[in-house]
Amino acid sequence: MKKEIAIILPYKEKYTLNEASAAAIWVKDYLEHSLLKDKTSVFGYLEGKCKPLTSNFVNLDISNIKYKKNYFYTKKFYSHYKKNKYEIIEIHNRPESLVFLLKKQLNCKFIFVYHNNPQDLRFSKSVKERLFIAKNCDQLYFVSNWVMDKFFEGLPFEYKNNCEILYPGINKINKFPKKEKIIIFTGKLNSSKGYDIFGKALLNILNKFTKWKVYAIGNERRETHNFIHKNFNVIDWLPHEKILNFYKKSSISVVCSRWQEPFGRTAMESAGYGCATITSNRGGLPETFNNNLILNKLNTQTLEKLIIKVIKNKNLLRKIQIKNFNNVIHKIENLTKKIDNLKNNYLTKKINYIRNKNLKILHISSFDEKNNHRLFNISISNKITSGFIRNNHDVINFSYKDFNKKLLLKTNAHVNSKLLNIADNYRPDLILLGHNNILNRKTIEEIRTKYNTKFALWYEDHLVEGGPNYVNNLNLIESNEDLIDHYFVTTFPDIIKTRIPKNKLSYMPIPADENIENLEIYNSKNRYKDLFFALSHGVNYGKLKPRNIDERETFLNEMILKNNKFTFNILGYAHEQPKWNYHYFNELSKCKMALNLSRGRPTKYASSNRIASLVANGIMTFIDRKTKFFDFFSNDEMGFYNNVEDLLNQIDKLHGNINKINKISRNGKRKYFSIFNNSIISEYILFKTFDKKNKYKYVWD
Repeated sequence: MKKEIAIILPYKEKYTLNEASAAAIWVKDYLEHSLLKDKTSVFGYLEGKCKPLTSNFVNLDISNIKYKKNYFYTKKFYSHYKKNKYEIIEIHNRPESLVFLLKKQLNCKFIFVYHNNPQDLRFSKSVKERLFIAKNCDQLYFVSNWVMDKFFEGLPFEYKNNCEILYPGINKINKFPKKEKIIIFTGKLNSSKGYDIFGKALLNILNKFTKWKVYAIGNERRETHNFIHKNFNVIDWLPHEKILNFYKKSSISVVCSRWQEPFGRTAMESAGYGCATITSNRGGLPETFNNNLILNKLNTQTLEKLIIKVIKNKNLLRKIQIKNFNNVIHKIENLTKKIDNLKNNYLTKKINYIRNKNLKILHISSFDEKNNHRLFNISISNKITSGFIRNNHDVINFSYKDFNKKLLLKTNAHVNSKLLNIADNYRPDLILLGHNNILNRKTIEEIRTKYNTKFALWYEDHLVEGGPNYVNNLNLIESNEDLIDHYFVTTFPDIIKTRIPKNKLSYMPIPADENIENLEIYNSKNRYKDLFFALSHGVNYGKLKPRNIDERETFLNEMILKNNKFTFNILGYAHEQPKWNYHYFNELSKCKMALNLSRGRPTKYASSNRIASLVANGIMTFIDRKTKFFDFFSNDEMGFYNNVEDLLNQIDKLHGNINKINKISRNGKRKYFSIFNNSIISEYILFKTFDKKNKYKYVWD
């Protein structure tokens, strides 16, 4: 099988069982679970006959190189690239290698993973250097928010769209392990790791609690700290698997770093294996797990006092151990899916013949000229068109509703006549019908015969029995179904009862556009209300009508009746008029969280376009669990509720924890743009319509 993906480790990173450190373990763990491992080669440098962690390893031998080792190491990889033409190059923690290859202008996608402070790495220290990377790298991953914040110091937000947090992950064990009276320290035995603080504190503790033992695993040739006690055991570096076995039997783990840890794998792993884990608050350590044992004062006395507190209170110790074991937040399976999805999309783009041909597309939809573009912020039509253009295609927009209104027409006869003339002049490769089926059979047949034009249709509304206008909506899209090449709907196709063949019917997520969903609500300082909801965004009517009832009002009434704690900002409801565009965003920016509640009963993957307006603008968003959006988003990216009471309970848990709300909001926005941006979705429309059998799948397909 052809290797399409190349992973480049730092040349000092030992990809072996006994010597692997953070980046090597990160790559090894990912590949073990990846569906793309057979398409991947790992490049590194091993001396002698060392056995690599995985079989797909390629050794870049630089044993004879004395100077500029990284330069020649990268140059050796470049020789491999020229032979194999990898479609994706993933580089870990060496900006120097990335910049070298970027300047070669290779025909591939670049992924870069930062494991350390970017400002400490060559070719990444200055704002100018980081700006070059942000502009030219296809995807940047950071092992923590702290690392990403360091990268973006001095850089504008516009370059964050291709950036995401990708934490190291852990393989969660099934059964809580048997614990012994062991306190463990893992890492370099130096003062930057706080080993001197740890040693002094533990000598005092071991004298008081004689049945407890200490294991310090690691070494440090540059510093010497000798702590002598019969129960204080120092062990040299161990293979990663053996360290994990120590975590299984240890009761307490200590990670008391002075330096700003980029992440802190030791903390994550020991907590996940059921240790009561004590950490400092430096760097990315607070992001490793949901910790309640943080050393805000980093000294011997504070550490000693905290450990004694935990030792003396057996119930507290057990409670913390079980909490850490049951609440692993960084699972390797989730990490793998996230990066696999990205790579699949990149690989799909590389085999896309459409990329090599600039198509002419006629997009027939409503572009809202008649309403002065008041609905521009929720216009799927505009977003899809922008996606086509970003993918280098030519697009003509035809707003059929505005055409009819200008001519005071009530039928589509003149529309069909006009579109025949447009087609004759433009000769489109594709005619895309957006939320309409206005072309009659004769018009479609004539255009198909004359110009070999493909036809596709996208439709946004609910298409399930009992849903709003179900019969009329279904009849509309089924018209001339034998002449339409492909359909794209925002309801999961398997639950739609239709005569349209299943192979012509595909799910389409609501796209997000970086020029429209450009807010960072999580950075807003003016959020004094708890929950936002806009009833139809005012789409159905310009202002409230006394006798106009929306079925969702039942849910809202119950929510308001049962609430006695939170403040709501609900538009288009009661006496609060709908708002649009700027005014809508202004109201959204006043809120901490938002509700995504669509018309009709909640069904798999179905949502109105409000989901993009919320999640992609960076507000923590709740959606009914029955929509199964948890297939795409984790609990760290979106909230899922079962009913009104469950929703209120979840709001209550988050209420007052603005940091967690902001974290979920930020993660949700990044995820939405990484999997549902309009470039990806527009490209997907072309793949399906032109019947190109993708070797790789989109996350929803």
